[in-house]
Amino acid sequence: MKVKMPKYYIWTIGCQMNKVESERLEALFTEYGYQSTKTADDADIIVLNSCVVRQHAEDKVLNKLKNLKALKQSRPNLKLAVTGCLVEPNIAGLKEKLPFVDYFFKPAGFPPWLDKPATMSLPANSDLSTYVTIMQGCNNFCSYCIVPYRRGRERSRSIAEIIREAEELVKRGAREIILLGQNVDSYGHDLPDKPDLADLLTAINDIEGLLRIRFLTSHPKDMSEKLIDTMAVLPKVCEQVSLPVQAGDNDILKLMRRGYTVEHYRRLADLMREKIPGLALSTDLIVGFPTETTEQFQNSYGLIAEMRFDTVHVAAYSPREGTTATRDFKDDVPPEEKARRLKLIEDLQENISTSINESLIGKTVEILVDGKKSGRWRGRTRTDKLVFFNSKVDYTGQLININIESAGAWSLRGKLISS
Repeated sequence: MKVKMPKYYIWTIGCQMNKVESERLEALFTEYGYQSTKTADDADIIVLNSCVVRQHAEDKVLNKLKNLKALKQSRPNLKLAVTGCLVEPNIAGLKEKLPFVDYFFKPAGFPPWLDKPATMSLPANSDLSTYVTIMQGCNNFCSYCIVPYRRGRERSRSIAEIIREAEELVKRGAREIILLGQNVDSYGHDLPDKPDLADLLTAINDIEGLLRIRFLTSHPKDMSEKLIDTMAVLPKVCEQVSLPVQAGDNDILKLMRRGYTVEHYRRLADLMREKIPGLALSTDLIVGFPTETTEQFQNSYGLIAEMRFDTVHVAAYSPREGTTATRDFKDDVPPEEKARRLKLIEDLQENISTSINESLIGKTVEILVDGKKSGRWRGRTRTDKLVFFNSKVDYTGQLININIESAGAWSLRGKLISS
């Protein structure tokens, strides 16, 4: 008699690392014979991969849990597991608050009801652009950030282990590898031979069949000139960096415990743009941090206008229980003022992104084709810009050249250049 295997459903919210960890869980469940299902209603076990970096994300998680509690009440045999950054070190406290959850396991942890295999499970078929986690945790303890308290201190994987995973993913279809860490610029400092990110990039650049390499996220106080020089010479490393500034005012940066000044950030960005021609620089910005005055916000606004980033990810400050900012400061910027400042940055950046993209009209760019959307083929440039084009030929997984004909803030359109 054939044994019926459990059906699983994974719900994921949050950062790229959560996405990677959910993909690895899917591969693991498949190895154990579990069957995936597209809805929670059909599942025998549900895994919720959570994020609590901002209040909006935490609210979504708690609302999802509320819905799953009702589902579990109607189906007592249903098993519910929670992982991700909602899972704090005090598991007993979580079980008391959420008694209907059967299992809790930490971010990047292992499902406690399964036997742990000797090797990491990988997807049978990789996405063309896929992530590889090179390290976990963070040692910086920025005053607003919950991550070090949930993912712990920095722990790097060896270069040999990362290379084995990357090579296997390329065999399974990946053409672009994105190296992930809370602070990739600190990679390797905890390993016996003290390699760094530049050493890792050099090793990965030699993988046959791999076309492109990216990495995120960087930290301005830890990015080295060696890394910049390495980026400039390795052909597979893309000319694109995510370098969060978080604020354009030195007093706010100090309260955030970021460990650098605006002047340091500006010098670093200038050096990168000098040594890496055509570099696309993206950043993160928090508005409405406790005590932020209108003048201090204007300093941030001015920095965004001056630096002309390709992309800015802006968020309103959200108190996180357990962080030093929540302990030491009152959340004193009104919500409506946070929203106003956020909108000002968004509008400014939309104009900047449009201008940068329009400067590409008439130029030829190389894209990695990753599929089709709304009847048009699409791909991304080395600087991570989305490009749409028409073609009767399927170039998925290939590098092709496109002449840009039109551009907006979020994407470009162009014509295939015949080879």
